[in-house]
Amino acid sequence: MTREKLVTASKALDQATTGADERHRERIEEQAEQLEQLAEREHDPDHGRLDRHMNVLRELHDETNDPDIERAYERLREYRQGVSGV
Repeated sequence: MTREKLVTASKALDQATTGADERHRERIEEQAEQLEQLAEREHDPDHGRLDRHMNVLRELHDETNDPDIERAYERLREYRQGVSGV
């Protein structure tokens, strides 16, 4: 399975940091970094891990209404659909 969607999600979050306030910027940067690390790992992330990231992105989007965060969420959702299990 390609991890390009994880990389795309991470890049979308990098873009979201430009207009974010300091509190949100830190959380967005943390998520971007973690998604980039997941894309580089040897093993695919499991559904639980992906769900936790999706929950944080939903929360961030609800608080900021940033379209880049929404785009990152959608890429992560698309990636998760291809993960085996559950």
